[in-house]
Amino acid sequence: MVSAARPAPDGVTQAPLEQAAWDVLRSVEDPELPIAITDLGLVRDVRVDGESRVSVRLVPTWTACPALAVIRGRIRDGLLAIPGVRDVSVEYTYDEPWTLERMTDRGREQLAAHGLSVPSCRFAEPPVCPYCGSHDVAIDSLFGPTLCRSTYICRHCRNPFERFKPPAES
Repeated sequence: MVSAARPAPDGVTQAPLEQAAWDVLRSVEDPELPIAITDLGLVRDVRVDGESRVSVRLVPTWTACPALAVIRGRIRDGLLAIPGVRDVSVEYTYDEPWTLERMTDRGREQLAAHGLSVPSCRFAEPPVCPYCGSHDVAIDSLFGPTLCRSTYICRHCRNPFERFKPPAES
C-alpha cells in the first residue's frame, strides 16, 4: 500500500499508479472556483492498494458545499479511466478543518486572476481588491454566489469582486 498526503517532490519517483492518480487529481477543478482541487488543498490522502484500487480522502472547504458530490464524481470517473483501476473510494474527512494554509501559491494566483480576493493567512485580514490592490473596499453582501464567497465593491477602481471566505481559522 502506498500513501501520500501530497504529491512527491520533483526528482522523487512515485509508483506508476500513484503518479497517474495524482495526475488525475491535478486535473480535477472545483466546479465553483477556477482552481484544481490539489491547489485548493482538498486532497488529504491518496492510497494505492495493489494495482487496481485507489482511495482518496478529501478535506472539504465547507461541510454543506453543494459541489462535494460533483467533485467526488469527477475524481471517481477520472481514476476509473486509468487502465487497470477497478475500485475507487473517494471520502470526505472531517477530522481536521480546511484552512487557508492548505491552498498553494499557484491556487491563490489563479483565484486572484479570476477576480477573487483570498486572504493571505486569516479571514480577519482586511479585504484587498484583486484588480487594483486597494484596501478601500466595502462589503456588498456576505452571501455571494456560493457558500464560500462574499461580494465586495472597490471604492478606488469601482470594480465588484468576490472574496473567498474560509469556514475555519487556524
